[in-house]
Amino acid sequence: MARVDVTVRGAGIFGLACAWEMARRGAKLRVIDREGVFAGCSGGLVGALAPHVPERWNAKKDFQFESLVMAESFWGDIAAASRLDPGYGRTGRLQPILDDEGLERARARGEEAKALWKGKADWQVVRAETFGDWAPATPTGWVIHDTLTARLHPRRAGAALAAAVEALGGELVIGEGEDEGKVLWATGAAGLADLSADLGRTVGVPIKGQAALLKLDRPEAPQYLADATHGVPHVNGTLAIGSTTEREFGDPIATDGQIDAVVARAKAACPALAEAPVIARWAGLRPRSRSRAPMLGRWPGRDGNYVANGGFKIGFGMAPKVAHVMADLILDGSETGIPEGFRVEDNL
Repeated sequence: MARVDVTVRGAGIFGLACAWEMARRGAKLRVIDREGVFAGCSGGLVGALAPHVPERWNAKKDFQFESLVMAESFWGDIAAASRLDPGYGRTGRLQPILDDEGLERARARGEEAKALWKGKADWQVVRAETFGDWAPATPTGWVIHDTLTARLHPRRAGAALAAAVEALGGELVIGEGEDEGKVLWATGAAGLADLSADLGRTVGVPIKGQAALLKLDRPEAPQYLADATHGVPHVNGTLAIGSTTEREFGDPIATDGQIDAVVARAKAACPALAEAPVIARWAGLRPRSRSRAPMLGRWPGRDGNYVANGGFKIGFGMAPKVAHVMADLILDGSETGIPEGFRVEDNL
């Protein structure tokens, strides 16, 4: 009898989330990562779990909605198993409404959300003064407040996931390790390059992102999205600001003036940030599939090998549902939970 049922290559958000779900179902797991837990883009600063707008509904938006609804119990179970706090909080999000057309559109989306979000969250149009100095600058005096958006502290979440997998008997190998049983490849930007080389065409590309961390203690405040910046308060007295989207870059982990410009826009957009000092910066490569959806399924031409990749900007929010459908596929052979557009072959 094999000592290991499934080897997971990659200890980022997709790899460890899938390992947790399979271990929870009784599988014997080995997770291997040459660099360490959340050593790639999962170990950044932001940790936003944010929904798509409630309109023009499709399979991708529905998948993400279901995952966001699952997140509280998913991360609660991980916290209980690991005895570590992943920093999860469903704190909501604010967005400014810039003109009358935007106000009309926001109210229409609020009506759509009543049906599409199934009563599990709200998309509200409210007066900015409701949130005091935390409201992003808005020329109309109105903001969107959704109650579905949540956040994680990325590095605490990684530590909690790794400990939870080990608590269920999973093996964590940092460095070189041996594959045994079925193999799930959740290796981020490097994995997209490997898959592209194997299949003879580009299935995805790395996108560089930079983020910054400010010292500001507002742990229960909602996130905000304004002027192409995203502010995410965390539980440890910090607030993360992200991010750049760089398709062309030199050093993939170097920070530069581009993130300084993002911070400047963020501070202009939200008055409460004005005096908050920057205490850290981060840069890394995020994997984006050709379809821009997570890429989930069997590795074409490699029996017993599977792929979970391409969670560009939405990996944390998608992780609970990704873990569920990949466990169904790897352990039970069922692909019914993977929507069209998410499959590996959809990117060929």
